[in-house]
Amino acid sequence: MIAIFKKEFMSYMHSVIGLLFIGVTIFFFGLYATVYNVNAGYPYVSYTLGAILFLFLITIPILSMKIFAEERKQKTDQLMLTAPVSVGKIVCGKFLAMAAVFLIPMVGICFYPLYLSKFGSVPMLDAYVGILAFVLYGLTCIAVGMFVSSLTESQVIAAVVSFGVLFVTYMMSGIESLISQSGNLITKFLSLFDFQTRFSNMIDGALDITGVVYFVSVIVLLLFLTTQSIQKRRYSVSVKNISISAYSSMTAVIAIVLAVLANVIVGEIPSKYTCIDLTTEKLYSLTDQTKEILANLDDDITIYVISSEDNADATLAKTLESYEQNSSHVTVEYVDPLVNPQFVTKYGQSGVTQNSLVVESDKRYQLISYSDIYVTEIDYSTYQTSVTGYDAEGQITSAIDYCISDDMPKMYFVAGHGEDTLDSGFTTAIEKENITYETITLMDYDTVPEDAELIMIHAPENDFSADDAQKVISYLNQGGKAIITTRFTSEKLPNFEKILEAFGLTLQNGYAVDTNQGHYYQTPIYLLPDVSYCDETNGLTGNYTYLLTPYALGVEVPESTDEISYTTILSGSEDSIVKTNVETATTYNKEEGDFDGPVCLGVRADKSVGDKTATLYVYTSAQMFTDNVDSAVAGNNKQLFSNMLSILVDHEVSVSIPVKNYEITYLTVSAKDSYLFMVCVVVVLPLALIISGIVIWAKRRKK
Repeated sequence: MIAIFKKEFMSYMHSVIGLLFIGVTIFFFGLYATVYNVNAGYPYVSYTLGAILFLFLITIPILSMKIFAEERKQKTDQLMLTAPVSVGKIVCGKFLAMAAVFLIPMVGICFYPLYLSKFGSVPMLDAYVGILAFVLYGLTCIAVGMFVSSLTESQVIAAVVSFGVLFVTYMMSGIESLISQSGNLITKFLSLFDFQTRFSNMIDGALDITGVVYFVSVIVLLLFLTTQSIQKRRYSVSVKNISISAYSSMTAVIAIVLAVLANVIVGEIPSKYTCIDLTTEKLYSLTDQTKEILANLDDDITIYVISSEDNADATLAKTLESYEQNSSHVTVEYVDPLVNPQFVTKYGQSGVTQNSLVVESDKRYQLISYSDIYVTEIDYSTYQTSVTGYDAEGQITSAIDYCISDDMPKMYFVAGHGEDTLDSGFTTAIEKENITYETITLMDYDTVPEDAELIMIHAPENDFSADDAQKVISYLNQGGKAIITTRFTSEKLPNFEKILEAFGLTLQNGYAVDTNQGHYYQTPIYLLPDVSYCDETNGLTGNYTYLLTPYALGVEVPESTDEISYTTILSGSEDSIVKTNVETATTYNKEEGDFDGPVCLGVRADKSVGDKTATLYVYTSAQMFTDNVDSAVAGNNKQLFSNMLSILVDHEVSVSIPVKNYEITYLTVSAKDSYLFMVCVVVVLPLALIISGIVIWAKRRKK
């Protein structure tokens, strides 16, 4: 086999075909890489690989057309057929020779993600899974070309038929759609020959083991069929009478059945074992929060997808499959709106868009619009809409919790004192926790409403009246729960501060600063606090996991007593202080009248009131609960907020799952680097290879 491999490989490298194949592959890869990655700044190598997939339809037939057909035409196959070498080894040797030619440019492409990383963040795992898928697709096409070449003695026929077969496999998903939009037995059979879809499933950031098994099994099957095709001719020329033929149609049928069976078995394995999520945001994996909720699920949940199964959103379908696999109580059913247009009307809905969901239990149901599954933003400079996030898990988990909950907790925002309003990202987090909320003015009520599970006072600018402050204190003294944020103000807020004093807390009015470079972002008043290990900070205490608290005040926390216990959640470093002379300060260093550190920036106080416990959270940076600040730390501030809500409403696990980010961090490539890359990879290297091939071929022709 090694001798066959060396002979065929050197034959390719000493002719135009081998170097032409390498040069053309590098040319098209470089051309599309320049457009997608270098000029447009996309960090995904899979974009480029997917765009040049058509190349196999042309180059592979040319590479493989002579591998058996030429020998058969020249009658040199008689020597091969009568050689003391097994046909299987001959076939493998020739296949490996073509594979080696194909893999030469692929070795160079493997260094491409490392090159791109000079210009920004490149998802390496995603890139190399895409390269693996490209290699498997290419090797499968080579196996197709080899098998076709073994059936004819004409190189032209071998090339044309190979092109036709590869074109059909490339277009098979479109052919299936033309036959049936909803799918039938014919389309299921045709899907066995769908190379392109298997490739696409492997370049979206998930290592699909079923795709790997498919390509490998097809390669092995085609090599076996090629062997059988040659084996039949071998015995026909070497032995006139054989009692048991080495070739039989039944053997080929058995091989095909085994290949199909292997794919069916692997396809039946749950995707949580066969689909390895390598995306940075874990788009296709469920979080530990959702898995814990599903593990404790006792109620039966049915998720109806308003779509036929064949036309369903592929990413959403993977997510729903994960829900089914993680709980026997979850069932996913697809309802084709063309077949059953009246289905959604029984839920009091009409005009529901394709791929919307209905989550239903015995208690209640909730509709999830398809438009809520993907988060979009509008670029007002171009008025174009782009998808920036994927929120299927957040919406579905929240809907499941809503459908099984016995009651909905109520949250009240206190207004009337110049309080801030929460940004949409944080109100969405409240809704995902299945908490209803309302804004009230205390002067309109004799007391805080009795159905208040918790209240929030978000950075009042003006002082409370004595009556309003007493209403809040009375609510807390009855075992109430509250979240309070603060902001710097030059005015005194004595009544507001009485609410904090009822829990032994004293506000340090002024800006908290931290001169420790590891504890601030850009400026010492944009603090990156130390995060304590507690339930509120679950998942937020790892290395390089930051929260951001800009323009924070300080809060003085006494020692815990039998009546009140304190848990410091966020704090500055030993170098942090609170500067009180905000308007006249000229330095970040400590001056007379400033408060010493470490500064407490977030605290939980639990107060025993009879047989109940009142809970008060105080955060001294109101801006930490804004979307802009939260985006600077990848949603960690929102995660803290969600964890806190979950604790206050007695959820065992937070059901507010953050949106999974879709936004691309673009590469920044200078014009000089872009031009240099294009010249080297698109012009110089391909031309050098093609010219070298022509020169080598011309010299050998003269000999």
